[in-house]
Amino acid sequence: MKSRIMLAALPIVALTMPMAHAEVPRDFEARVEQLRQQTGTPGIAIAIVEDGKVVHAKGYGVRKQGAPEKVDADTIFMIGSTGKAFTAAALATLVDAGKLKWDDKVVDHLPDFQMYDPWVTREMTVRDLLVHRSGLGLGAGDLLVIPRGNRSREEVVRRLRYLKPATSFRSGYAYDNILYVVAGRLTEVVSGQSWEDYMREHVFTPAGLAHAAADDQHRFGNPNRAQPHGRVGGPVRGDGPQKLLDERDQLARASAPAGLLAMSANDMARWLQIQLANGATPEGGRLFSKEASREMWAPVTPMPLATPPAPIQGTAPQFQAYALGWEVRDYRGTKILWHAGGLFGFTSVVVLIPEKNVGFAIELNAEEIEPRFGLMYELLDHYLGLPKQDWPAKFGAYRRARIADAQVAIRQKAASPAAVGPSLSLDRYAGRFSDPWYGELIIGKDGKDLTVDFTPTPGMKGHLEHWQYDSFIARFDDPAIEAAYLIFALDADGKVAQITMKPVSPIADFSFDYQDLRFTPQSP
Repeated sequence: MKSRIMLAALPIVALTMPMAHAEVPRDFEARVEQLRQQTGTPGIAIAIVEDGKVVHAKGYGVRKQGAPEKVDADTIFMIGSTGKAFTAAALATLVDAGKLKWDDKVVDHLPDFQMYDPWVTREMTVRDLLVHRSGLGLGAGDLLVIPRGNRSREEVVRRLRYLKPATSFRSGYAYDNILYVVAGRLTEVVSGQSWEDYMREHVFTPAGLAHAAADDQHRFGNPNRAQPHGRVGGPVRGDGPQKLLDERDQLARASAPAGLLAMSANDMARWLQIQLANGATPEGGRLFSKEASREMWAPVTPMPLATPPAPIQGTAPQFQAYALGWEVRDYRGTKILWHAGGLFGFTSVVVLIPEKNVGFAIELNAEEIEPRFGLMYELLDHYLGLPKQDWPAKFGAYRRARIADAQVAIRQKAASPAAVGPSLSLDRYAGRFSDPWYGELIIGKDGKDLTVDFTPTPGMKGHLEHWQYDSFIARFDDPAIEAAYLIFALDADGKVAQITMKPVSPIADFSFDYQDLRFTPQSP
């Protein structure tokens, strides 16, 4: 839900001098297909809008690796955190209807809403839910819904009160998903409908998004849907053969407002038209008002500027900030609004260039970086009249270097563990433990090995292998789940007093927020 969140060489068009373009790049389809095949991406869907007109909406490749069914403009893909803008738009319709204000206090509508700090609870506004300045740490609470979870939306909101802040309220930026779950719950309470029903009736239908799905019934009821794929099973995610993943293994249903929508290229094209028209539909109606559009596009939370590594240094902005479901930044001096999305086996990006009245969306049923961000920057260069660059190759070099560095770090650590411990016989580590915000963890015994079961996350089970001292590594049965260190702390009597965790991979997705967990023994 996060931005997980986690590109080769044909020229797009000959340029003798910088100039603005008002048409899709020449040989664009050949370029997309080349990148798709080169990176092993099963399927891609792309929508491009120029001056209010859909100039490109097409699918490439197949819905499922090894199967014949082709991706077309109506094939739905999961769009991850690019869906946050849809959740903001749903709230905008309630603001337009006079049922809500952006600066209303959340507790005035959700009396059971509670943050760790009572003052923050009282001061948190609807706007605050959407702009990542709550004081929570990066990805805090994501394990409640990622990789999956059995908590209801109401229960996820209730457990928010146990998440300790990392910084003071409104003092800085840290991306989160859990407050978008609160935004979804707020939509339900104010509207009197489930978030899924409200999205369908008040966003998808008036917007003309014919194939969009906000719930499993409509998603799985559509046979023209893409299947997820990822490179899993190795020491570092992203390195290995492309594998088909379980399409039902995305996120907990409760997390849908943070990024569990499905859209086709044709749906995305309509969405781009409406965004660029400040809420107006192509037929002359309105999804949301011009005032709401200005509010959603207005920068709120400044985002830190960091210099990207050498291969992709040219993507560095001069400013960037988070608005309501959108990131606002510049690219080579031109303001853009954009967002990336990532789930298990699906990635996407949506980009608006208001100055050029251009927008585009790229959807993949894989996690490859080269077609997603490589094509994004090639299209930006094209529409801004900038000299062409081989952005897919640059992002490919960046990806390979990042994975290689992580593999080296893991190998170096594995080569020199202290051959000491464990302090106890294995059965003395077993038991039931709980963390205030996450819930129960069971350490069991299976023959000679310890086992682990994160009970609020169905299927998040595995075996523990001794690492050093009183530390173990959890290797999960599901290869898509990041391996983690479990560090057992003992009390003076040699009993387990607490368990803390951290990811094994130095580039593990931030949504595996193991570092925020502190399990203690449950009372008998």
